[in-house]
Amino acid sequence: MNEITLTEKDRELALSYGEKLDIKSSASILQYGADAQRKITTFSDATLEKIRSKELGEIGDMIGNLMAQLKDFTADRESGNFLERLFRKTKRYIDVLKARYTKVEANVNKIVAVMEDHQVVLMKDITMLDKMYEMNLDYIKELALYIEGGRAKHKELKETKLVELRKKAKETNLPEDAQAANDFANMLDRVEKKIYDLEITRNIAVQMAPQIRLIQNNNTLLTEKIQTTLINTIPLWKNRMVLTLSITHSQNAMKAQRAVTDMTNELLLKNAEMLKQSSVDIAKESERGIVDIETLKATNESLITTLEEILRIQEEGKAKRKEAEKELDRIEEQLKSKLLEFKN
Repeated sequence: MNEITLTEKDRELALSYGEKLDIKSSASILQYGADAQRKITTFSDATLEKIRSKELGEIGDMIGNLMAQLKDFTADRESGNFLERLFRKTKRYIDVLKARYTKVEANVNKIVAVMEDHQVVLMKDITMLDKMYEMNLDYIKELALYIEGGRAKHKELKETKLVELRKKAKETNLPEDAQAANDFANMLDRVEKKIYDLEITRNIAVQMAPQIRLIQNNNTLLTEKIQTTLINTIPLWKNRMVLTLSITHSQNAMKAQRAVTDMTNELLLKNAEMLKQSSVDIAKESERGIVDIETLKATNESLITTLEEILRIQEEGKAKRKEAEKELDRIEEQLKSKLLEFKN
């Protein structure tokens, strides 16, 4: 394993840790540095909990729904004839836009509230991760002290006590002395393994440091992104909706004014045509006499014809009367002649 750099004061503290290690006690070897290892385990669990992805799916779903509503917000409206239907259709369309605006605005405000909550949580996490980072450094240092103290103790006993026991066993050649030397060597092996376990634990803690910073950096980026969204994106959305409504009002006012202008011009043209026709008709009538000359001529011709017809009838009447008088005279003569014949 890598050498651990310690200050002189820390090295003295490490040696004091090593002095507490009872090489003859299995329990002492087992518990050596165990508190620091348990702290790392607890700390790792807490860190893993923070590594889990933040539940931002709710924001993603809300933003996706909002995007669809924003696209629908400016959907084309139906067209139609003006004046008789313009204001009715315009009011209906504006009411639809306002309803969409209210719905979109509610979703935007909901997203803002959720984002602000997440931002607060992330900022708290950033502060908490700073503390976790410092705690992790303390755990790394504490483990380093146990490791260094164990190494020193192991080296000391291996170079002194184990050498003495092996020398004694060799000199006495007694089985119990050989067993004692072997038992002590086994205990040293267990101490060496314990130190190795502590080094593994320390290595885990060392790896935790960049992980904590990575999580912290991600949280910082998310916080900045949320801040940008709250300051820039959300107001931009709202401005777009307000502009859409304002432009719609302006366009509708322009179209209404155009319709009124067109209708006014049409009415003026029709009125002018009617005035022209009426003036011509009045002028013609004003130039006419009470009785048209044609009427007088026709009346006069009819009168002359009537008089001529009367004269003709009168002449015919006179002629017929003369013929009747002659016929009466003839009849009278005939009667007289017959009467005279009866007298003779």
